[in-house]
Amino acid sequence: RSSDLEIQKQIAKSEERLKLSLWGSGDEMWDWDIETGQIYRSNIWGSLEFPQDGQRSGTESGESNIHPMDQDRVREALNKHFYGETDHFEAAYRVKGKSNDWVWILDRAKIVERDENDSALRMTGTIKNITNFKQAEEQLKLFERAIQNISEGMFILDNQFTFVEVNKACCDLSMLTKQDFVGQLFNFDLYPDSYSEQIRTILKQQGRWNNEVESVKGNGSSFLMELSIDAIYDEQGELSHYVGVFSDVSRRKQQEEELRKLTNNDLLTNLPNRSNLMVTLGNLVKRDSHHTLMVLDLDNFKKINDSLGHQVGDDLLIQVSERIQAAVPSHTSIYRLGGDEFAILVDKNPDIGSSAVLAKNVIHAFETPFDLVSERVVVGLSIGIVLYPEDDQNEQALLRKADIAMYHAKSAGGNRYQFYSESLNKNAIRQLEVENLIREGLKDDLFEVYYQPKIDLKTGQMAGMEALVRLNHPEHGLIPPTKFIPLAEENGLIVEIGDIVLKKACFAAQKWRSQGLFSGRVAVNLSSKQFALPDLQLRIESILRLTQLPAANLELEITEGTVIKEPEKAIKVMQQLSKMGVSLALDDFGTGYSSLSYLKRFPIHTLKIDKAFVDDIDKSDRDLKMVDSIITIAHNMGLSVVGEGVEEPSQLNILRALKCEEIQGYIYSKAVTEIEFTKLLRLDANNQQLPPKSVKTN
Repeated sequence: RSSDLEIQKQIAKSEERLKLSLWGSGDEMWDWDIETGQIYRSNIWGSLEFPQDGQRSGTESGESNIHPMDQDRVREALNKHFYGETDHFEAAYRVKGKSNDWVWILDRAKIVERDENDSALRMTGTIKNITNFKQAEEQLKLFERAIQNISEGMFILDNQFTFVEVNKACCDLSMLTKQDFVGQLFNFDLYPDSYSEQIRTILKQQGRWNNEVESVKGNGSSFLMELSIDAIYDEQGELSHYVGVFSDVSRRKQQEEELRKLTNNDLLTNLPNRSNLMVTLGNLVKRDSHHTLMVLDLDNFKKINDSLGHQVGDDLLIQVSERIQAAVPSHTSIYRLGGDEFAILVDKNPDIGSSAVLAKNVIHAFETPFDLVSERVVVGLSIGIVLYPEDDQNEQALLRKADIAMYHAKSAGGNRYQFYSESLNKNAIRQLEVENLIREGLKDDLFEVYYQPKIDLKTGQMAGMEALVRLNHPEHGLIPPTKFIPLAEENGLIVEIGDIVLKKACFAAQKWRSQGLFSGRVAVNLSSKQFALPDLQLRIESILRLTQLPAANLELEITEGTVIKEPEKAIKVMQQLSKMGVSLALDDFGTGYSSLSYLKRFPIHTLKIDKAFVDDIDKSDRDLKMVDSIITIAHNMGLSVVGEGVEEPSQLNILRALKCEEIQGYIYSKAVTEIEFTKLLRLDANNQQLPPKSVKTN
């Protein structure tokens, strides 16, 4: 009896241990009496009803709490065990919890009792909550899919640097199979063995390494990879593996190189560009390395570009770059700064003598004509030269001073070189200041038109006036034309100034006509730049329409120097202007080299004798005879004559005796504002003649 009690105690202890074990594991135990359909559950979770699979619990046709996608699988597993096809029942599936969330469980059981017909009587098992495991498993699967599908190559090495795993991108990028990698030692095939050993040592010591390296593909070609390798440590902190990630950066590097070329090279000539030059100059200055900088500009390139077209101009620039390269030593560097401007940098033997020889050689190389599509052309060069450190110690200043020297070479006639000097710089600064004043004047409408009367020597009345431009600056006051006209002619701004003067003069003349004060002609100077404009006639017609001044009341003064450059072309232009009804006057006659054969073909109406001849007409017999000859020639050709710059009564009397038709000069009036000139017109309209006076000026 005591032995029975002992057995019961042991059974009770065993059950207690089982309950504690189940409680500790979190598993629920269940015992199913198949005959009665009763299920006994221990360690029941409060969050979950027993799975209703239609056999153990619930009805076959009733609603189940098992996930619809799992129900058939659970029933199939149960049936296989019932019919003895499996040793035990096991299924992982989802069951809806009391809070309507899906809980993953691992359901494991075994039939523990059968009758004499081998029919199941009792089945016992456990249910384990594996939701956390499933979530972790899903994350691992997602991570695995991500690794397999990322575009970067990825590989895992063991702690002896042997490949154990690679992803798909690793195989694709290297054009190798997984079998080609696994079991092989990690190595850089295009580098010495010592390099691979050095990287392995760094990884052992530092745990990570990254760089750009060349690698071989399966087809024998190479590519540039950006590679990072990191060490992996286990739970005990021991190094277990290495993981490497790489990408093919060959295309990116190629694009970077192309972008660098676009940034630092000229697309047309493939020469280094201005920004490239500035970087190189900056480095030479930092190293305090002596060097010579030359800036080259083509003479008359714009004329070629405009007349033959931009495509031909581009072809010429390519030939120019090739000719410069052929003319200079190999140790020099050539740059295209933009447009028709180039630069040569010499950092070996950069003394004045060798620089002069180099510049001469380049200029000499340009004596041979360039073969273009339609014709052969000769192009000259103007070269400005600066030396470091003699001329400056700053790269920006060096380039600016080389430009200054080049412009002086160009203004001296071109096809020559010029070393920089401080006197050139001072003159350039003055020119820059004046150019800024001109641009400011155009922007803020600071240009004013003054008028000087022309007097008819027969009647003493006003026959017309000449419009003369002045720059009236709010700070610098009235700036005379001698200060800004030459520069405006040089940089082309004279065209804009000329348009302003013509427009204002025509507006004023039309206003005086409408007031009955004036019926003669207003004379406006045409610069050589304006005269060369292809749309000159259209510009003048447009202004006459705008101002409503009749063409007969406008006279255009053209200098002898302007028309004598290309006389045949000048004749055509003058004929077009003459057909408009505009009068033409040849200004500064006697200062140029007009031949009489051309003079008789010019469709002009008036000759203006330059002030240089009038000044000494009362003192020099030679000047007197010359003026007499000019007037005689003009009259014989049916032209009227205007004497300019008359300041003394003696000059006036001589011109009157020589039958000169009109004069202008300080003896009657200097050039005055529109308001002042209106007063002079009113006096003239009232038959109050302007009295001549001696106003000798310097």
